[in-house]
Amino acid sequence: MSRNALNTYASAVTTLPLFVMLLGMAGCTSPDGGGQRSADVPLAFSISYPESVAPGPIDGRVILILAADDEIEPRYQVGAGLGAPQVFGIDVEGLTPGEAAVIDAGVFGFPKESLAEVPPGEYSVQAVLHEYQSFDLATGHTVKLPMDRGEGQRWNRAPGNLFSTPRRISVDPADAGPIEISLDQLIPPIEEPEDTEYIKHVRIQSDLLTEFWGRPMYLGAHVLLPEGFDENPEARYPLIVFHGHFPSDFGGFRTEPPDPDLECEHSERFDVECYNRIVQEEAYDFYRTWISEEFPRFIIIEVQHANPYYDDSYAVNSANLGPYGDAITYELIPYIEERFRGIGEGWARFLYGGSTGGWEALAVQVFYPDEYNGTFAACPDPIDFRAYTLLDIYDEPNAYYVDGPFKRVERPVHRNWLGEIDQTLAEYNHLELVLGTKNRSGDQFDIWEAVYSPQGDDGYPKRLWDKRTGEIDREIAEYWRENYDLRHILERDWETLGPKLEGKIHIYVGDMDNWYLNNAVYLMEEFLEGTSDPYYGGVVDYGDRFEHCWNGDHENGNHISRLRYNTMYVPRILERIEKAAPPGSDLKSWRH
Repeated sequence: MSRNALNTYASAVTTLPLFVMLLGMAGCTSPDGGGQRSADVPLAFSISYPESVAPGPIDGRVILILAADDEIEPRYQVGAGLGAPQVFGIDVEGLTPGEAAVIDAGVFGFPKESLAEVPPGEYSVQAVLHEYQSFDLATGHTVKLPMDRGEGQRWNRAPGNLFSTPRRISVDPADAGPIEISLDQLIPPIEEPEDTEYIKHVRIQSDLLTEFWGRPMYLGAHVLLPEGFDENPEARYPLIVFHGHFPSDFGGFRTEPPDPDLECEHSERFDVECYNRIVQEEAYDFYRTWISEEFPRFIIIEVQHANPYYDDSYAVNSANLGPYGDAITYELIPYIEERFRGIGEGWARFLYGGSTGGWEALAVQVFYPDEYNGTFAACPDPIDFRAYTLLDIYDEPNAYYVDGPFKRVERPVHRNWLGEIDQTLAEYNHLELVLGTKNRSGDQFDIWEAVYSPQGDDGYPKRLWDKRTGEIDREIAEYWRENYDLRHILERDWETLGPKLEGKIHIYVGDMDNWYLNNAVYLMEEFLEGTSDPYYGGVVDYGDRFEHCWNGDHENGNHISRLRYNTMYVPRILERIEKAAPPGSDLKSWRH
């Protein structure tokens, strides 16, 4: 890590006998927030856990949330939008039962940077201890990271994490005094999904990842089998990889009609009533399309590749995450093809996905051009780092601010379809810093660094910019360009990549993408349309005024099109097979 801002602003826990003595002198607040306080004692939160909940010791991150809304648990409200609650965090090592992790005015927070700045008021207060484990990496480093426990790297839902019962507490920095919080509960395990007639679940230990991480590491997938799979044992099928965030099961597929007793829920994002019912209707419609005589018989898989940094690996090889690209392509996919009668050749494998999955679908096609026959990348994460959201990482000195001779403007990071801004790049990154130092927040900019950056001397990813100030490290930016800037890589290597990718690249994005992802697509299109020997021969398409994550459907709104990835892209894949399959390929056994 190039700078020490993380250690400076995210304090490590200390156990202070003096603080304990002051607690006794001042009198702690009662469980409901009452009790005597002493103005001589600075406002602080003393967070501990009893031995009855966990024997300890525990390494990890203690996260404290103060929320104005008490209808939802504070741990589920954390975000960087306008409704963001107040959050603080500190690292702990070897924390034992009864030992206090102390959050005071010196601990960095978000949105207010200090506990001393929190407005007086009544808040719903909750704390979580996100547990870390030690990994002895093949690089010789030992790092402490949160192992995914089946939840998809979500600190507020991770089984085994300790958390406190939410309490309504009166907080006033001017009326000082200590407040005790007990981590009195444990998040329970997550139930594994069960196999059905159409959906199967696989999990394998990866030799490549196990070697890198120094402990057994696994890959999984949810496998959607075609209609008539059991009745046609001679058939071998094309395989589609539907990339995206961590799936708890194969999504959007329902063999039963919508629940008639389902209570309607309003979608705030799409401003649509009864959206939960629409989701069920679309899932049932997909099932009926899937089993229809006209629909192609393919295998579709959703990969589970959560890791100690994020809910997925970005499906490429990385200095910090290990060889996930090779593990998925050369271990997991061949295993699935052998078990479920896949054709097992590059012409019969395809990729699609949106957002993170959109970047993965394009990156995997670029890095493994012979192993896949086409990619349909919707609303991809930045595919040209000259438009890393609204930032050119190669030209700008600072990620967070745009400076003029007399003025400074904070750089936005999130908007709605009308361009109204609710988050800035600094805000989003400062929240990540509160949730976890050393890229351990489990969130977006931290995982981009973990995937794209070289490994630091301490075994953790090197920062592209100072997380606190936004100052960009030019050397790290150049590393990103040469290794993960997809537009740059295509332009640099088109002479060899072009013949292998002709007709395979299809990119879709709304021109009002919430994360400004359309800007990088414009730059990619500029290059692709200028290609020759060969011309890329694919598609780049834009949805007028569509948000994240538009996928090429000009007939329906985002709230519908986002539920139709499979029915949209499978027919286009069939066209690609018929056009590009090598002579003598099996084009019949799977057309039952």
